[in-house]
Amino acid sequence: MTTTKIGIIGGSGIYDIDGLEDASWVAVDGPWGTPSDEILTGVLEGVDMAFLPRHGRGHVHSPTTVPYRANIDALKRLGVTDVISVSACGSFREHMAPGDFVIVDQFIDRTFAREKSFFGTGCVAHVSVAHPTCPRLSAACLEAAQAAGITVHNGGTYLAMEGPQFSTLAESKMYRESWGADVIGMTNMPEAKLAREAELCYASVAMITDYDSWHPDHGEVDVTEIIKTLMGNADKGRALVKGLPSRLGATRAPCPHGCDRALEFAILTAPEARDPTMVAKLDAVAGRVL
Repeated sequence: MTTTKIGIIGGSGIYDIDGLEDASWVAVDGPWGTPSDEILTGVLEGVDMAFLPRHGRGHVHSPTTVPYRANIDALKRLGVTDVISVSACGSFREHMAPGDFVIVDQFIDRTFAREKSFFGTGCVAHVSVAHPTCPRLSAACLEAAQAAGITVHNGGTYLAMEGPQFSTLAESKMYRESWGADVIGMTNMPEAKLAREAELCYASVAMITDYDSWHPDHGEVDVTEIIKTLMGNADKGRALVKGLPSRLGATRAPCPHGCDRALEFAILTAPEARDPTMVAKLDAVAGRVL
């Protein structure tokens, strides 16, 4: 058994957590650059917690400039075991309405301007992301959302676009009709892939703000309306987070789905051929196997 430490990555509208005891903002230095912001640490309902505002306090990072590798590395260095992403998104489904939440279980990655792996020349690794979210952690998020009275949908495919612009009408229709995506956002990739490489359980809670641009009765995305919905979603998101400690507990067994052992057979570079500089950068992310 190990100690549970919940890491929350807060998206647009969520820049802090209510009710943390012994709360303090801490700076974490790592080899992958500076994280989006300092990390708020403390204890919630008896469980250790770390909160990172993905865009930084004041929303200073665009989806493309978020330092994803630095963020995941920093959470790992702090001892986080379970990462919950809470992020705003648009909906491609009539029944997934603004104000609803979706527990995402699949992704389509359409980002192209971001570093997507901790590994590379000098230390090559290939992890499986066939099932990119942790079912155990996702189930806890679902239960916490239901207990908070949130309209929540269990399962959905998240289309990750580069941004920062919203979709064209043609793109929105293609993602919805041809590709079968359920929601669209700009930040869960490469975040989910990096969490898997860092052997962290990862769950994605998508908070719907709009219908993207496909819906004939809603037209193009209206930022003013998004912000209104965003504020209501942020309150719901904090309520969901408050319900996680009682469901995850202060201690945890190894992940039954193997998220915490994702690197077991993933590193292909022979030990004698590994670049020492690269290996040193991977001390937190992959130290267990290196």
